[in-house]
Formats: sequence, C-alpha cells, structure tokens
Amino acid sequence: MERDDYWKNAEGYIDPTAGKAIKRIRGQQARAAGEMFERMISDSCDWYAKKGLAKIEKTPEPMKPLRPPNRQGQFLACYTKQAQPDYGGTVKGGQSVYFEAKHTDDDRIVHRRLTQEQRADLEAHHALGALCFVVVSFSLQRFYRVPWPVWRDMKQIYGRMYVKEDELREYKIPAVGGTIKLLDGLAERAAYTVCGTNVQEDTKVSPECARKGDAR
Repeated sequence: MERDDYWKNAEGYIDPTAGKAIKRIRGQQARAAGEMFERMISDSCDWYAKKGLAKIEKTPEPMKPLRPPNRQGQFLACYTKQAQPDYGGTVKGGQSVYFEAKHTDDDRIVHRRLTQEQRADLEAHHALGALCFVVVSFSLQRFYRVPWPVWRDMKQIYGRMYVKEDELREYKIPAVGGTIKLLDGLAERAAYTVCGTNVQEDTKVSPECARKGDAR
C-alpha cells in the first residue's frame, strides 16, 4: 500500500480524517508493543535476580514537579531530560551492565532510535568498563543483543545508519517461556567479533570494516 493510500477513503478520495485515524491507531499499537517488550525485559531481570546471577533494574526517568501535590498526593510534572540508559545493574562477579531496549515491527532498526543523550550515557559507561549494548525486539518474537560499539559504529560497519535483522543474526539471544535471556553467553564472551577477529570492547572499528558483511 502506498503512503498516499492511507489518506484516501473507500471511494478513493483524499480523506485527512481517515489518515489521522490510521496514524493514531498505528501509534497506539507501537506503544502497546513497546510496553509489552518492557514488561518482558523486567520479567527477565527478575528471573536473573532470583537465580542470583544479576541485579538489573529499569532506570527511572528524571522528573521536575510543576505544582505542589494535591490532597491525594498527585502532582503535575514534566521530564527534565531525555532518559538515561533504560536498564542498568551488576552481573554476578561485579561487572556493571547498561543497556537500551528498542522494539520494531519493521525488518530493520535505525541508529536514531537512540537519542544523543542516550548514546552519550552509554558511551560514558562503556569507557569506564561497563558492558553496554542495545536489546532489539523484532515483532516481539526475535531478540538481539547488539554490542554498543557495533551500534555506535553502525555507519562504518554497515555503510548506513540502519541495520537489517538478518545482519544481526550473530547477536541473537534466546527467549524461553517468555523470558528473554538477556545475558546469555555474556560471561563467556570477553570480546566481540569484528572483521572475523575477536577484539576487546573498547576497540574502534577500522575503516576497512566498513564494507557490508566484513564487520559484525
């Protein structure tokens, strides 16, 4: 279906009201899927905590009260800045971990899904030695843990500011019984693969790896 068709009614005439309704419905569906993904991750974090393998929590978004609370304790507030990394915590053994969670129903995920502030925060944690990555959901069915250096250097690695799902296959993580294995194999992976060679997390991706398929 062409983009213009969304703005046409059953008789083929341009209908802005119908177009706005469709966009609103699609927005609601996207928000619902995002909330479901967030619940799945929270349940997975609880699973790791119960197993004594990690303590990972969702980062609350900072807010600034605009009015004093009423008698019911309710108050008006606004977010003071873009969110920090969605989740953060510690893996058994003392390793810090921080990650973003992004959902899409498309066949690709774009670099700009992370704000400049979120990218800066991940880079700061990464520079201090934390394990940082982006957990990507495709249609709430398939999940990938993309290392932060790979997301950060997406343009160099893939030659564009988006990556297709089939290009992330080596970062796929299992989901069993609704539990996303966020940390699957993480303890065994002290390095990531770039251009077919294991390198430490803080290694910069070389320009030679910019060719499609040469870097993962």
